[in-house]
Amino acid sequence: MLMYENRQQWDLAAWPEMYTKFKELGAIIFPAPPGFETNMMVFTVASLTAGCRHCQAHGAYGLDKMGTNIDKIQALWTFETSELFDDRERAALRFAMAAASVPNSVGADNHSDLRQHYTDEEARTLIGVISLAGFLNRYNDTLATVTDEESVSWAATNLGPLGWDIGKHVGSTEEQRPQSPW
Repeated sequence: MLMYENRQQWDLAAWPEMYTKFKELGAIIFPAPPGFETNMMVFTVASLTAGCRHCQAHGAYGLDKMGTNIDKIQALWTFETSELFDDRERAALRFAMAAASVPNSVGADNHSDLRQHYTDEEARTLIGVISLAGFLNRYNDTLATVTDEESVSWAATNLGPLGWDIGKHVGSTEEQRPQSPW
């Protein structure tokens, strides 16, 4: 069986200038209106849509670290039918799902739905979050980044019962990221 070789050398953290700027961008986007919880839910649903298990683990774990109820985090997989989400949140999550699809499936109906619940500033933030997720999903899934143990352990316990697994983001200790971004 062919194995990934020295993939940690391609990690964003191995490119300090890029890594620093990316962290700065995240520091601007995630706390911006409509707020961290909504933005991180959008990030997580975009990652669910894109299929990046690494980013799914980080998004869901980030929500947990910020105090989001575990039932709500688990319900992101079924947000359309879950009573834990209101119409405003569903509009953002539907938009994230459509925008993270390949090809992008955002249509005028998604715009209209988002405008009913969000200001222009908030909509720009949500698009920024989805775009940031898109970059990270593509980068980390292409690299098969080895997810940190803290995030993997949390996700295996809390998302595993929903069918989540780490997939290709597992590897040797020296390949593993040292810590969660949260």
